[in-house]
Order: sequence, then C-alpha cells, then structure tokens
Amino acid sequence: MAHAGAGGGGIEIVPHSSDLELDLPPGNSLRQDSLYRDATRPAHHHAGHHGQESWARTLRLAFQCVGIMYADLGTSPLYVYSNTFKKGVGHPDDVLGVLSIIIYSFILFTMVKIVFIALYANDEGDGGTFALYSLISRYAKICLIPNQQAEDELVLRYKHHPKPSATLRRAQWMKNLLETSKAAKISLFFLTILATALAISDCMLNPPISVLAAVNGLKLRAPHLTKDAEVWITVGILVVFFSVQRFGTDKIGYTFAPVVTVWLLLISGIGIYNLIKYDIGTLRAFNPKYIVDYFRRTKKKGWVSLGEILLCVTGTEALFADLGYFSIRSIQLSSTFGLLPSVLLTYIGQAAYLRKHMGMDISNAFFNSVPSSLFWPTFILALITAVIGSQAMISCAFATMSHLQALNCFPRVKILRTSKHYSGQMYIPEVNIFLCISACVVTLSFRTTGFIARAHEICVVLVMIITTLLMTIVMLLVWKVNIWWIVIFFIVFMSTESIYTAAVLYKFIHGPYLSLAISAVLMMIMIVWHYVHVKRYKYELEHTVSRNKVKDILEQQDLKRVPGFGLIYTELVQGIPPIFPHLIEKIPTIHSVIVFITVKHLPIPHVDVSERFLFRQVEPKELMVFRCVARYGYRDTLEMANGFVKILVEYLQYYIRDINLYGLGEPLRISDYSAHIDSFSKEKPSGHAIYAEEMLTPIQSFSELTMHPVGMSNTLTHLQTGKMNVEEMLRIEEAQKIIQSEVNNGVIYILGETEVVAKPHSNLLKKIVVNYVYSFLRKNSRNGEKMLSIPRGQVLKVGITYEI
Repeated sequence: MAHAGAGGGGIEIVPHSSDLELDLPPGNSLRQDSLYRDATRPAHHHAGHHGQESWARTLRLAFQCVGIMYADLGTSPLYVYSNTFKKGVGHPDDVLGVLSIIIYSFILFTMVKIVFIALYANDEGDGGTFALYSLISRYAKICLIPNQQAEDELVLRYKHHPKPSATLRRAQWMKNLLETSKAAKISLFFLTILATALAISDCMLNPPISVLAAVNGLKLRAPHLTKDAEVWITVGILVVFFSVQRFGTDKIGYTFAPVVTVWLLLISGIGIYNLIKYDIGTLRAFNPKYIVDYFRRTKKKGWVSLGEILLCVTGTEALFADLGYFSIRSIQLSSTFGLLPSVLLTYIGQAAYLRKHMGMDISNAFFNSVPSSLFWPTFILALITAVIGSQAMISCAFATMSHLQALNCFPRVKILRTSKHYSGQMYIPEVNIFLCISACVVTLSFRTTGFIARAHEICVVLVMIITTLLMTIVMLLVWKVNIWWIVIFFIVFMSTESIYTAAVLYKFIHGPYLSLAISAVLMMIMIVWHYVHVKRYKYELEHTVSRNKVKDILEQQDLKRVPGFGLIYTELVQGIPPIFPHLIEKIPTIHSVIVFITVKHLPIPHVDVSERFLFRQVEPKELMVFRCVARYGYRDTLEMANGFVKILVEYLQYYIRDINLYGLGEPLRISDYSAHIDSFSKEKPSGHAIYAEEMLTPIQSFSELTMHPVGMSNTLTHLQTGKMNVEEMLRIEEAQKIIQSEVNNGVIYILGETEVVAKPHSNLLKKIVVNYVYSFLRKNSRNGEKMLSIPRGQVLKVGITYEI
C-alpha cells in the first residue's frame, strides 16, 4: 500500500507483513536574526509581494526599520553644512542654493532611485550590490568558476517566472553578451568586488565621522575643550564600541527603533522651530532656480562643494542592503512619511538659522541651531544615534565578509555566531580588529570631520554609480522593461552621479585617495584569492579521475577497508578529485563508507535543507562510495561538523531508499525522466562521462519522475510488478543500517592540504602572485578544519601540490 507523502513528494510504503515505516525528510528550518527578529519575512514570500501582508504588520515593520536603516541618514545633518561652508557663507542665497541641492539630491537618489526603484531589484528579498550580482547570475551564467549544475535550477528559490515576450530578444542579447564575453564577466565581477571593497572602507570611516561630529557639540558647553581632548574622547568611544561587538546586539537591538524615532522627531521639531523663528522664506529653496543661481554665483567653488553636499545621502546604499529584513512597502511607508520630512525639516531649519547668523562659527552649525534648553538631550541622542548608525554599518561589514567567503573571494576568516537561537547574528574577530584599528588611526591622524568626510564621499558616489550600472543590467535582463524607461533611468542617474563623482575626484589628494587606497588593497586580496581559486578548480577539473580508474583503485587487492565513515572534502561538483588516488598511493587504506563531499554556495540567499543535498553512488555499489554536493545560499550558515554529518547521513538514507524504491538504481536513461537532470552526464574535459542515473535528491526522485509520463509509467510498473516486496524493503533497511553502523564506528574528515605554485615557465608577475602573495594569504588564513568546525582528533590531512 503506497501513498504520497508531504515531505517533498516522498512515498511511505507499509508492507502488510511488516511494520517497517520509512520517515520523510524534515520540513523547512527557519532562520532568523535576533536584531530584526520581528522583521523577518516568511521563508517563501518575496519581499516585493504585499498581497498577503497586513497593514498592521506593515506598520510594525515600518517602525522597526527606522532604527535599523535611518540612523546614518538621520545623523548626516550633524556635518553636511559645516563641511560645505567650512570657509563661511559668502552670500545669504548660497544657503538656499545648497539647501535646494540637498532637497532634490535626497529626493532623487534616496527616494526615487533606491526606495521606489532599486528596492524592487532584490534577490528574494535581499538587497545591495552583492544581491544584484547574484540576481544577474541567476539569469546569465557569469560565474568565473565552472561549477554550475542544471540541478541548481530545481531549487525552489532559484526558479524565476517567465517574462513578457515583447522584450525577450533584447534580454537574450544581454544574456548572450554576458555569457560569451569573458571581458563582460570579469567587468561585472570587478564592479561587484569594487563596491564591496568600498563598502568595507566606508565602514572604517563612518563611525569616526559620526561620533566625532557628535562629540564636537561638547565645545558649546565646554569651550576650553581642546581638539586633542575631542579626538581622544572619540577614540575612547570607538574602542568601547568595537569591544562590545563580540557580545552581539541581542540586548540592545530592540531599543534601536524607539531611540532613532525620538531622534528624528526631535530634529524635525527643532527644524520647524528654527524655520518659524528665523526665516520662513527658506521654503523658497524648493524652487530649483536657486540651484542655477548658486552655480552661476559661485562657479567652480559651487561645483566642488557638491562632494560635501552629497553627504546628505550617506547611508542610502545601506538602506538598500538591509532590505532583506523588511518588506518593500514598510520601507516606502516609513521613508516617505518619516525619514523624508524629518531630515528635510532639519536641513531647512538649519538653513533658516544660518541665513540669520552668517558670521557665526560654522564648524558646529547643527548644535548652534539647537535651542539651549534642548542641548543636552539633543547631544546625548546624537551620540547614541551615531553609534546606532555605526552599528548598522559594522553589521553590514560582517555580512559582506561572509558573502565574500561564499564567493571564494577572500581568505578564510573566523565567523562566530553571537546568538544561540538566531543564526543571522555574526561576529568576525579579524574584521572587527581591523576596523577598530583603522577607525582609531583615521581619527587620530586627521582629527576633523572635514578630511574624513572627503574620504567618505568617494565611497558613497562610486557605490551609487555601480548600483546604477547593475540596475540597468537587471532592467534589461531580468525585468525586461520598455527600452525607453531604461534609457531614461540610465541617463538621469548616470549623468547626475558623474557630475558628483567629478567634483569628489577633483579633491583627490585631500581625502578620496585614502578610501581608494584602502579599497585597492582589499581588491588586490580579493582578486588574487579568487584568481588562484579559479585556476585551482580548473586544474582539478582537468585532472579528475576516470570512472574506470576509480573502479580499479577500489577493487585492487592490497586496498584495506577499515571500519568508519570517511568524508573526503573536495571543491569539485563533477567527478572524483586527483587527491583520491594520491591518498590511496600514500595510505592504501579506505573506510568502509566513503563520501566525497562538496560544499557549494548558490547565487541565492537561502537553500532549504530539504533541497540541500545531491547524491550519486560510485560503481560498484557494494563498495559504498558516494558523491555528494551540499548546496547553501550566500546567507546560510554552515552547520557544526557533527550537526552536518547527522543531516547528511539522514538524507543519504533517503537516497538509498529512493534508488531502490523508485527503480533509479537501474540503468535508466536521462531522457526517460527529466531533461533538467543533465549536468552530471556531460562530457568532462578529460573525455569521460559522469553518469546521472543515480544523481537525484530525495525531493526530485519521485516528483521529477511523476512529472514525466515515461518516468511515472516506469515507477507504476515497478510498484505493480511486485518488486516492492518485503525482501527488497529489508535489503534497503540493511543498507541503511550499514551506513549508520559505520557512522557509529567513527567519522573521519579527510581534507586536502593543497599547495598551489606557478608552473616553472610562468611569467614573473604570475610567480609573484601565486608563489608569494597567495601563499602568504593562505598561511595567514583559517584552516579548513577550523572553518568547518571539525574536531582536531578526527581530521586526516593529505598533502598535494598543484602547478597552475
């Protein structure tokens, strides 16, 4: 008697003469981040879909995202005017001109581009440059590592919906261009890692400028406070701030939204007060003619000031990057009715104050405009909000580094989870120490917000340009919208952002060089690491062991089988790696059950555990040797070694059940069941095939067969002919018991200690990059067993050298 189960199309078979029952795979495992625990969306709902989102939930999320997303944007009024008019206000209408540029820059870049356009270009709810790259890579094969598999497209979140046919030719042209042009692939990869390097550089500069700008306010109540004292107070706050990162944000995360909400209400109230008290006519700045007058009057000086004015949108890209924790509607609601009026009222109020106090010290323009009775509450809230804004940036840096690990673009670093219940909370000691030292050095070296602001500007504007470029590709390839909308978007934003970029680069030696120098070093590390990784993967792919050779190795007389469950880690998703015959040559012993395991990251945020594993059994079957690909999203957390083995063995048991129950162990041709399952049957460079008849996950095994008429017919025939008897069920149970018994005998993790060197006849640059730079990075990065949390006593390392 057979019935369809709920666990991904599995089957439960209960023989009349036996009480044997086969369990189904577990359901979805939820992942949450404690900082945003109430803001997480349902696992299978796209962030852009609001049909089932209630207004109560939208309002709650709108309130919560104020604390996470708007602290950085909300503290920019602390230093925009003071840096723009650092030499004083030349003409009263200059204030109106600058205010008008601020208003329209904020509306154009923050509201129109990000909030109402870019938020829809999300990757299953995740935003930011990395998510744009991942989204593009799902529609075009742009990955430089040749490890794509057709099976990946069967993952639920990997599938995409068909688009209107009117613009398919243009989308197909873009797809062909990206897939066939190596220059296009490298350019996209370069833009992505440049934006990532700039984001990390920005994380070094954001805490110093925000905290220093807030601390500067103390001079109004302590006039004898020296600049040295201000700097050291800032450094002390930064050291404490970075020191508490290892404890996570569980204890303080829930207070973010109320604090930032109070801050936005306070500064908007002060803005209204200043507007009414000093100059209601400041509202004339909504007339863009004051922008034209400003540039006509100030000429080159006004153009150069655009870099400082750009600081009003700092934090906008982080708003896009943090989309994953909220819905689009909640962000649009809170930014339109909360952030936009609060920030603009603050700038308008300050402008009204400045027009009546043109001779004052401009370095503390914000705190000078605050009524004396509100100074201390404003100062304290400014300091707290600056720290909250910095916290969001540091958390973004940790997440960015985690993404780089998934892309194999950075040396391995230690990633700690700061919450037992929420896997999204992470702490990376090496990154935290680097950012702390860098932030303190920047503060001590440059001492004022002016230089740091100019270094900050280049990060903001270049990430804006990269976002525009990637968004244009998304419009062509993914959205397939009307070409004229794409042209308008590209011209409007690329032209305006280019003007800002030119203004920032004009002051290159006065600040921007710092950010670009740091970003260049980070990019060099990323490029070297990724370059060698790609070369190493291709080397292994070209030297995979043929199917016949594997069979010969496993059947040789002097090979000893010892009790235990051996996991041989490899990066190959196809074939047996060259380290295997090398291992047998050195130690002619192999465990009773062997699994070649590959941990692979897909260009999607999450992969459900029920879709994680792909299995294939290596012939002959009685030798119990398997291939397995464990697939993760770039936001997924790798389990601890023991937990990983437990899940892997569980799904290996399901695989053994499936190949026997559904007839998949028989030599069934690929065309008989699904055209999707084909990547394992393609010819490899070495000229031998990898067979696919045994490469199905538990989910695919039944559902894929039943979707195809021939597969359904074969399955029903298999069931009806009486093959599913008790004897076969017992044979399945016996195979499963063998697996579990060997796991109980002990699990051994076999890792390759691979040394990569350049070929003897390589050019000098390649030898320096591979033999020295990469070697230095590898020796100073985390070992594989530490990254995988493998107990030291269960590790067996196999040394091997590759010449690339």
